Amino acid sequence: MLSTTPRTTLNRAKDKARTSRADLYAVLDAGLVCHLGVVSRGFPMVVPTGYGRIDDTLYLHGSTGATSLRDADEVCVTVTHLDGIVLARSSFNHSVNYRCAMVYGHVRRVEDPEEHLAALRAITEQLAPGQWEAARKPTRKELAATMVLALSLEEASVKVRQGPPVDEDEDYELPIWAGVLPLHQSWGAPEPDPALTVDLAVPEHITSRTMPAPSEMPGVNPPL
Repeated sequence: MLSTTPRTTLNRAKDKARTSRADLYAVLDAGLVCHLGVVSRGFPMVVPTGYGRIDDTLYLHGSTGATSLRDADEVCVTVTHLDGIVLARSSFNHSVNYRCAMVYGHVRRVEDPEEHLAALRAITEQLAPGQWEAARKPTRKELAATMVLALSLEEASVKVRQGPPVDEDEDYELPIWAGVLPLHQSWGAPEPDPALTVDLAVPEHITSRTMPAPSEMPGVNPPL
């Protein structure tokens, strides 16, 4: 079960809350970019960045010169998937179908070399599964220039909204179209780097991602 704290307890739309860790993992594992909220030099800052998960730890990375990472202490990280626009009969009841995870906590700078490398692997695999083994591994200089932060998933919440619009009872008789305009994300055809020196076939772990996602196939719903 997910933690219940003042920061993770929903005050509105409590019916949209999900309480299992499986729901949290599903939202995080399906994402590509998170938004890291920090207070840096006395000002709030929200930074989009790549991430990866290993068990109950979320890893974030960036340049050692990044102010947002150097100043990060107590943070909030969010991952959101937009699944559709909900068109109601009244403008007030318009909404969106979405899946969202929010994680709070104190970040820890990863210093252990093995954990540092494992975290970078997780971040790479989050964006491109199979790419860590296909690409050159980072050098000592590159590792030294890359900061990794670890955030426990102990304090987190998940919200999900799916389904048709909810209108006022008297509005259902109005001659106004209502429903959901689904939104699906898909990959295009791989585009080779013009600087390739030899004619190489696109690796299978890349071409396999151009197949339709389960959420785009008829009769298959997205996670959660």
